[in-house]
Amino acid sequence: MSNQSTYAYAPYQVYDGEKEPNLRVVLMRYLKHWPWFLLSVLVALGAAYAYSLYQVPVYQVKTSLLIKDDKKGLSEENILKEMDIFAPKKVIENEMEILKSFSLMSKVVGELGLEVQYFRPTATIKQEIYDQSPIKLIVEKAKPHLYDEELTLTVVSPQMVRINNLSYPINQSIHTPYGRLRLFARQPLKVTDEPLIVQVNPRAATVERYLKNLTAEPSSKASTVLQLTLEDAVPRKGEAVLTKLIEAYNQDAITDKNIVASNTLNFIEDRLRLIAGELTTVEKGVESYKSSQGITDLSSQAQVFLETVKENDAQLNQASIQLNAIQDIERYVNSQNNERGVAPSTLTVGDPVLISLVGKMNELELQRDQLSRTTAPNNPMLQSLDSQIKIVRSSLSENVQNMKRTLQSTERSLKNTNRQLESQIRSIPSKERTLVNITRQQAIKNNLYTYLLEKREETALSYASTVADSRTIDAPRSGSKPVKPVKSTIFLLFGMLGLLLPVGVLAGRDALNDRISHRSDVEDASQVPILGEVVASRNNDPLVMLSGKRSVIAEQIRTLRTNLQFLRSNPTDSQVVLFTSSISGEGKSFLSLNLGASLALVDRPTVILEMDLRKPKLHSVLNIPNRAGLSNYLIQEATLDDILQPVPGFPNYQIITSGPLPPNPSELLSSPQLEQLFRELRQRFDYVIVDSPPIGLVTDAQLIAPFADTTMFMIRNDHTPKTCLKMIDTLYKEHRFQRLNVVLNAVGEGQSYYYSYGYYEKETGNSRKALS
Repeated sequence: MSNQSTYAYAPYQVYDGEKEPNLRVVLMRYLKHWPWFLLSVLVALGAAYAYSLYQVPVYQVKTSLLIKDDKKGLSEENILKEMDIFAPKKVIENEMEILKSFSLMSKVVGELGLEVQYFRPTATIKQEIYDQSPIKLIVEKAKPHLYDEELTLTVVSPQMVRINNLSYPINQSIHTPYGRLRLFARQPLKVTDEPLIVQVNPRAATVERYLKNLTAEPSSKASTVLQLTLEDAVPRKGEAVLTKLIEAYNQDAITDKNIVASNTLNFIEDRLRLIAGELTTVEKGVESYKSSQGITDLSSQAQVFLETVKENDAQLNQASIQLNAIQDIERYVNSQNNERGVAPSTLTVGDPVLISLVGKMNELELQRDQLSRTTAPNNPMLQSLDSQIKIVRSSLSENVQNMKRTLQSTERSLKNTNRQLESQIRSIPSKERTLVNITRQQAIKNNLYTYLLEKREETALSYASTVADSRTIDAPRSGSKPVKPVKSTIFLLFGMLGLLLPVGVLAGRDALNDRISHRSDVEDASQVPILGEVVASRNNDPLVMLSGKRSVIAEQIRTLRTNLQFLRSNPTDSQVVLFTSSISGEGKSFLSLNLGASLALVDRPTVILEMDLRKPKLHSVLNIPNRAGLSNYLIQEATLDDILQPVPGFPNYQIITSGPLPPNPSELLSSPQLEQLFRELRQRFDYVIVDSPPIGLVTDAQLIAPFADTTMFMIRNDHTPKTCLKMIDTLYKEHRFQRLNVVLNAVGEGQSYYYSYGYYEKETGNSRKALS
């Protein structure tokens, strides 16, 4: 028995490195399951292929639109704006908002009938056919559930179509459970035509869907070219939508620009109708008066007075017209912003300043109307326009008042002149004076009528020549390949999922695993030194320590043999090494047998004791008879020489088997004969290897512990429960065993801290499991 006290030994293999997981260990742990990874990736790629078959391909349609700028020159204000190269293009942003407005897209959806979708069923997906459908469905009055169901159209005859289960005639209004519908045949129908699936969507939902798929952005920060992009499952439909969208956008722009011209034309038409009626009445009066009075010519004096009066009356009438126009402008200026009426005509106004102010105010109000459609009331640009309108309105009001006073003064002057001329004409005979008055009115009305005709033609020409401030650079075109789904991305994502799924399963298994699986598990939960590691073996031979045999496990056992020397208290005394574990199956019998064989190979007399008196295994794997053994010696039925047996193949290696299994192993190991046994063995052998029962199940190992110099506690990866580590640490702190050390068994290749050499033999089988 050793009387050594507790020791303060710092083992060579205390792992004091970082707590972060070793990348090589992690990779090797997962790589050994590579067939599952391969199978998971193959299944995931197959799922990706099946998924891609059921995805509707989406194509991208593009077009380019140039937004023109009517202002060719640069004012002082524009020069300052141009110097700010980082300022956003407000005009482009406004046009982008207009192009993406709900009202504009609603016109496109309504004109193209995009609320109704036509599909042709295939083996995997429903393929939309758009204008290739032989039947066109028009919804005249829908019921709510029409938008919730799909309609199946089947041709029954050239004049009959079945909607779901009911037949209806084509080319006429029909009443169905889904509302009042109308079916049109785009081409002669045949009974052999494949059935169609029709989906009717609400107008608002359809508009929102197309606006979501529409993008409008400038080609660069400095250009006024807009790139319009639309994603759709049918390229031809996407091209039609963009074409119609640009057409509606241009038409709205032309309509906005022609508001002033349209108002002017309406004013001229009203005046022409009035003057035409008055001119007809005057001409009939001249004709009637001359016929009744028999007048054919006038005297020279009458002619002079007539010309003077005519000129004066023309000026008076012109002043009156201008005064009326000024009054119209005054009413327009005094109107409130929210009650703005029709822009007045300025054709009869001769003041260029006033005409310019009216045009500028009308232009500003048009700009405000356009901007208010896409911006909030507190927008800085909108507030700036309101400020400009207020300034122009003030200037215009002042100018109108000045013009009004001038024209009123001119009118009074002309009327006074008329009265003077009339007093002179009174000297002319009554008939001649009457004729002059009638002829004068005829000439005035005729001149005014001719003037209005000329202005109408000028305004009509301006109205007809108005063009939009945009130009299509590239017509809408679609790509040859769909942009969605991206098959490479799908396969990549599914492949990554296939890789991550086994990782998740293994990680989940590790998280739920209550067995020791890493060296760090022992180091984190216990202060017991780790003397060595032994990799997992696949060898059927229970003895791997044969002379000349080189393998990874053999080298690791030789390393344990070397480390065992550092645990000796006296280099000349014999050493008793006790092998125990927490539970059964941790490999203590295998390792103790091979460590003893390793010591015998270096000419060290060694004996191994099969002291597991409950489940002995050593004699069976070595094919050694178990007639007499430890149990016989402890009850004094045999001597030491009677129970010693040589281990086959090892001259310096002997074994003491368990002998017949006793009914009371613990009491037997408590007898004084056990101390006598170890005393005799120390005198004969340099090393005494003890294979004891698990300490977590019985107390046999603790009864043997006082006679051991060194204790090897076996921990097997993926077998020893983690809860046993607390017990090991308690045993170490309480010094229940002399020089307690841990040996990690069945360590995976990626977890071992040993390096294997290329010339080591590959091992097959599983010998330690049989010995554990």
